[in-house]
Amino acid sequence: MLSVQNLVVRLGGRSIIDGANATLPPRGCVGLIGRNGAGKSTMMKVMAGTIEPDGGSIERPRGTRLGWLKQEAPMGQGTPFETVLAADTERAALIAEEDAGASPERVADIHERLIAIDAHTAPARAARILVGLGFDEEMQGRPLDSYSGGWRMRVALAALLFTRPDVLLLDEPSNHLDLESALWLENFLKSYPGLIVLISHERDLLNRVANMILHLEGGKVQLYTGNYDSFERQRAERLAQLEAARTAQAAQRAKLQDYIARNSARASTAKQAQSRQKALAKMQPVAEAANDPTMKFDFPSPEPLRPPLVTLDHADVGYDGRAILNNLDIRLDPDDRLALVGRNGNGKTTLARLLIGQLPAMAGTRFASGKLKVGYFTQYQVEELDGDATPVLMMGRAMKGATPSAVRAQLGRFGFTGPVAEQRIGTMSGGEKARLALALVTRDAPHLIVLDEPTNHLDIDCREALVQALAGYEGAVVVVSHDRHVIEASADRLVLVDAGRASQFDGSIDDYEALILAGPGTSGNGATPAARAQRIDPKEARRQAAARREAAKPLRQAMLAAEAQMNRLIAEREAVDEQMTQAPADITALMQRHSVLDAGITAAEDAWAAASEAYDVAVAAP
Repeated sequence: MLSVQNLVVRLGGRSIIDGANATLPPRGCVGLIGRNGAGKSTMMKVMAGTIEPDGGSIERPRGTRLGWLKQEAPMGQGTPFETVLAADTERAALIAEEDAGASPERVADIHERLIAIDAHTAPARAARILVGLGFDEEMQGRPLDSYSGGWRMRVALAALLFTRPDVLLLDEPSNHLDLESALWLENFLKSYPGLIVLISHERDLLNRVANMILHLEGGKVQLYTGNYDSFERQRAERLAQLEAARTAQAAQRAKLQDYIARNSARASTAKQAQSRQKALAKMQPVAEAANDPTMKFDFPSPEPLRPPLVTLDHADVGYDGRAILNNLDIRLDPDDRLALVGRNGNGKTTLARLLIGQLPAMAGTRFASGKLKVGYFTQYQVEELDGDATPVLMMGRAMKGATPSAVRAQLGRFGFTGPVAEQRIGTMSGGEKARLALALVTRDAPHLIVLDEPTNHLDIDCREALVQALAGYEGAVVVVSHDRHVIEASADRLVLVDAGRASQFDGSIDDYEALILAGPGTSGNGATPAARAQRIDPKEARRQAAARREAAKPLRQAMLAAEAQMNRLIAEREAVDEQMTQAPADITALMQRHSVLDAGITAAEDAWAAASEAYDVAVAAP
């Protein structure tokens, strides 16, 4: 059990956590959630004891063993198998003591303790965990230094799971995993005997594993019973109640203020007015529901292009003269939605790069329309953004020759408006950088968007916004992701990349999950389409979205007209400002014109806001 008691944490003079209280059970899985920057990782570090709180405490029973997935990947010449076994320090110490020549009496004690901690099954347990996280027998025996950082983080996760602590602290454990390993981890966590505190932005993982949700917002925490979907329902009800109470209080406050204003000056009612003034002063305002809107995504739809966009005919692709994938036959049409699935290292990114033309076909052919425009997002683009630039500056560089209003319009599609578009990129969160990278790669209204792990930096609300934006996008989409919700909501068909081939998987993401959990040797076609009939067809969803956009065209035209009017008036006002700096004789007339322009700009802004809001409502999914 963990008890969070009036916890206060300040970083850089700012309160990240301010008076948080919660009691977590001794068993089960608690999903620790909140928007990016809310302080989830900070709270977990306090739980782990690596950060001292500025106030309050986190208490746990004496003798509780706590394990935390740190962000440092293990290194060296040791193997993954050796590293995982060594994580059980008590077992390793007992074996080392026996090997050093302990006395017969001590050897007997050592053997008794090794039996008590189930040490003799440790090698088999370590191997099973490593296999589940993607390491076959050969990989388990290779030096750690031969692996990338992502694979070494898997070893760190395996070592932590192997130690079986009473309290398991996991911060985004699936970020370095492919879908197959994420499914294995999910099933491992379902049967974990202790308490798990899990930070994750994956809706499916939280729905299937968590039985409580600890929501961190505004420095406070609120504990909800149930999984993530249950949390959303409960929180929506709570916010509705909060808003009703705030509305009722606002009406009561207005009523008191009106009475005071009407009766303070009259001697006969002054006493009653003073009494109401005191009541008004003592009235504690009901907190307004936090205005934390879903981050904005709006992919510009391309000009129509005749199918096919891309065709692979018996194509091979690879590196340095060695083929990774062979005999590829794939066709992409303008309305296609593909998800590439398969274990990391099987060639999903290689296939994506062949589709967009970054890699040539080593054999066979790749055909692409001459007018094809592609937007390619990878998680590495987030890390390569210029930290000293601003969104406006970076988008201006990318959109050479575009007007400032066009640059601003593309940024506005992704939520970068006003001062937000002028902030230094180095100060932005990972989610904001991911949105900016998506805005950059789609600036030309591409016919094909390829998203390679687009969700690693996005919280749950942002992932949902991404899904909705893809539903409204009129081009083709290829996605590589370990987030099942994103795959299920964004893809019409799956392409399984495995054993040097890429072939269509005849089934849903649930069928693919069943195939993975069934183990090797099972058929990849069909499995059990249990809930397929209950799902909304993504193509139908896009058809409906297109119909809504068509019906809302007058609103969009009104919005564009208001924006054009606003830009015209702003340009004219800037010209008037320039004239006024030159101290002209007709300064009075210029000032009057400036006032007229100010009023016109305000009216145009209001018209744009009204049309924009009406358009968003009209095209939103019901």
